[in-house]
Amino acid sequence: MSGMNTGLEEAKARMEALYGENNRITDESYDKSLAVKCVNGTFVGRKVDDVIAFKGIPFVGEQPVGDLRWKAPVDVTSDDGVYEAYYFGRVPCQAGGVAQMGSLYPQGEDCLHLNIWKADEKDSGKKPVMVWIHGGAYEIGGTTEPREEGTSFVHENPDIILVTIEYRLNAFGFLRLSHLPDGADYPDAQNLGLMDQMMALKWVNENIAGFGGDPDNVTIFGQSAGGGSVSLLPLVEGSHKYFRRVIAQSGSPAFCRSTEQSIECTNVLMEALGCKTVADLKKIDTDKIVQTASALLMMPITTPERDGKFLPKDVFDAYEKGAAKDLDIMQGCTKDETAYFLAAGGSEMFIPWAENCKAEKLAQCTEDEKALIESYFKDGQGEDYEILSRFLDQYWFNAPLIRTAENQVKAGGKTYVYYFRVESSVPMMKSGHAVELSELFNHAEETFVTGREFDKTFSKTMRKMWVQFAKTGNPTLPAGISPDGKTKEWPLYDLKDKYVMVFDECDIRAEKESVMNIVDWDRTYFMTKYYVR
Repeated sequence: MSGMNTGLEEAKARMEALYGENNRITDESYDKSLAVKCVNGTFVGRKVDDVIAFKGIPFVGEQPVGDLRWKAPVDVTSDDGVYEAYYFGRVPCQAGGVAQMGSLYPQGEDCLHLNIWKADEKDSGKKPVMVWIHGGAYEIGGTTEPREEGTSFVHENPDIILVTIEYRLNAFGFLRLSHLPDGADYPDAQNLGLMDQMMALKWVNENIAGFGGDPDNVTIFGQSAGGGSVSLLPLVEGSHKYFRRVIAQSGSPAFCRSTEQSIECTNVLMEALGCKTVADLKKIDTDKIVQTASALLMMPITTPERDGKFLPKDVFDAYEKGAAKDLDIMQGCTKDETAYFLAAGGSEMFIPWAENCKAEKLAQCTEDEKALIESYFKDGQGEDYEILSRFLDQYWFNAPLIRTAENQVKAGGKTYVYYFRVESSVPMMKSGHAVELSELFNHAEETFVTGREFDKTFSKTMRKMWVQFAKTGNPTLPAGISPDGKTKEWPLYDLKDKYVMVFDECDIRAEKESVMNIVDWDRTYFMTKYYVR
């Protein structure tokens, strides 16, 4: 009994160290060496070993609550106050994911905060900044994910500044309202999550120098919906002044929807909630809104919209016309992306869901295109769920990845492409979605997805490549900084050889895409024109 009590006390102590309320400091007792003056206040962090963390810093002047629900983020104003930055802010309202941890991750609409990790070094010059945008299908997630906590990453790589940001999710971040009778006052509701990200990047641009970061050398990186976000942000007018490099992991511009699809999703949700106007909707409890949307299984309700205003109507075309050609881009996917969903629900749940996804896609296709897709299935090997999983990999991840790379190069831009093949030990997971994240952030102990720790030299090499790209725009590792003492030459993707960097646990190497067969050029590549929906 005493051992159990000790364990509970330790867990409570860890929770209290991470999650609480940041308060205003009204006396002079705080450690000035841990304080940084910003536009909207002076923020005091905490040091763990040689890393200082600043958590829960607001990057807006007013949180999006009350009358500001479904409104564009409000910029910060000058503030001479001193504030604690000890604890993560609230998780965005959601119906699953990190919210399932209950009180450990308190939720709220007042969620627009960011976190910063920096090494405790003096007079070391301006450092490259890496801004992480978390995933979760634009539906769930948060910066509180233990596998993405930044202390270990910065401890190993003290020559960068790491930032993680929150943004509004699901129906609070991506719900078109302007077509409703009283919706004219909500012209931005369909893309608020991306607008929040832009506001966070503006805050970083204006304040990161105080933390030792270089505002002119910012890399945005993210996975899943985060990878989709960092692929779409370059297409937003005026965004390039806030970052110069992009790393898109298992996400692409394909993760978005049309205006017509947005209207359809909103109408279905409104009917389910018994609402006709925005005024009706604002009376509904936040939890009921997200729970209802989640129960409808309308995953597309929570994607950004190609509205022709904030985002272009054709995002792939925008890449081909050079919208991101001045940016350095690195992008990739894992070998078995949707095996993550297979492992999570088992084949009994996965097969009907995947069959429905296939049917929705076939309904959009011409007869000739349908024949090509059926040919893909006819030639597939393995169990039905395996073939379905590979098909979803193709049109959700592989084909959009390659099309984005092709269009970036056609426009005269640069991109590096990777293909991650290391497998989890979790049954059915293989090299599934998010399998690289715990190792990327140097949290090998977080084995929920991986099921095991990867080779330490391999994982450190991967992290060094990400950091090297953030520093220089080229992820190639010279022998002098490569963990195994061997040069890792990562060639640019081009339209002839189409080289990609293959990440196998004991062999990181460049291969032609045709050798790896990442995309079926004849039978799945064309589906990118229909996007993911």
